[in-house]
Amino acid sequence: MLFQDAPTVSATTAADLVARRRPGFSLAAPFYTSQEFFDLDLEAIFGRHWLFCATEGELAEPGDYVTITIGRYSVIILRDDDEQVRALHNVCRHRGSRILEDPCGSVGNLVCPYHQWTYAPDGSLLHAEGQAPGFDRNAFGLKRVHVRTLAGLVFVCLAEEPPDDFDEVTAILEPYLAPYGLAELKVAHQSDIVEEGNWKLVIENNRECQHCDVGHPQLLSAYFPFNRYSATDVTPRMSALFTRFEEAGARLAQAKARTSIPVEPRRELDSRPTAFTIDHLPLDGPGISFGVDGAQVCRKLVGEIPTPVFGDLYLHFQPNAWLHFLSDHAVVFRVLPLAPGKTLVRSTWLVHRDAVAGVDYDLAALTAVWTATNEQDRSFVEKAYRGALDPSYEPGPYALVEDDVEAFVSWYISRLRAHLDQRDAHLTPFAHAATQAEPWTR
Repeated sequence: MLFQDAPTVSATTAADLVARRRPGFSLAAPFYTSQEFFDLDLEAIFGRHWLFCATEGELAEPGDYVTITIGRYSVIILRDDDEQVRALHNVCRHRGSRILEDPCGSVGNLVCPYHQWTYAPDGSLLHAEGQAPGFDRNAFGLKRVHVRTLAGLVFVCLAEEPPDDFDEVTAILEPYLAPYGLAELKVAHQSDIVEEGNWKLVIENNRECQHCDVGHPQLLSAYFPFNRYSATDVTPRMSALFTRFEEAGARLAQAKARTSIPVEPRRELDSRPTAFTIDHLPLDGPGISFGVDGAQVCRKLVGEIPTPVFGDLYLHFQPNAWLHFLSDHAVVFRVLPLAPGKTLVRSTWLVHRDAVAGVDYDLAALTAVWTATNEQDRSFVEKAYRGALDPSYEPGPYALVEDDVEAFVSWYISRLRAHLDQRDAHLTPFAHAATQAEPWTR
């Protein structure tokens, strides 16, 4: 099949492609299409960095859990009896069976379906039938995964020693996010789609809005396509819309001045391991939400937001997330690679925990804009992936307004270089490493 015909690359060639990446240009085709780079990405990026996985609204009560698959790893994220969020490898310590198969649910204890080894929600072993005298249950708890929360967002890291800048990032972002009360919101809807393209193409597509003008009519009924634009970037055809954008921005600035939320954007997309950008942009029309023409979609405002007219606080995390916070809801997106040409994108809409469907919000209206946008982006990513598979493909230059794309690719290449330097430029595919390395505890 077409999507399976990508040529392979050797470890030496892969390292050489990383070293020779040309700044300001898209990546060479094998970065998007080869199994070797897919394995390297799982090892060097998804195996070693903080990954956004869920919101605390998905773990509202003790025993609530979600499972997540990252390469060959399966991880349980749950709230324990002390209401702490924990992450555990989903592998029984008896003979390795998966413990939980469902993507989400609620449990009392964790019981392996194979031989009923039973674990507490904190991972400690409670029961193991038929073991020899002197068996030490304390030595056979479920192996833990590093987990951290940030203002209601849940991150995990599979590395034995995760990047050490998470506390610093938390200190920067908490003041922006805390007023939205994300930990107190509930999930109104969640959807998964598989995009037929490489995960980096999914992220690159998200990191620019140059395609929005023609590609996302529903989104542009509320969203101004001018992120990272200045007046000199605007074509005459879009000058009237840009004037409206500036006027809406002035009104948003006045609303923000009446709160304690930081007003300065922070852009650290390629300067740290846990890279991010956060900014607050106006919306069109009444400037309230992602309803049609910027209309409000939920009657109950979230957190401590003082007015419906409060624009869009957006947050991007490298390598796998983008998030939008509105006065009346939040919508968050998570990306996980499945294969060189398959990527899982999960979208989660959150509303005030007391909001009632059909009374305070209409589910179709709440989700309409981003459901349409996701489908349109799916098509763009598939076209880009098919292009990268074409033998005539070669990297092309990014536009000036695609600097967030360049920042993502620059971050990605820098992380690969650091990883390859640590391994003396010898690639070890993630799948092989997973079978050879002893899982860790902490």
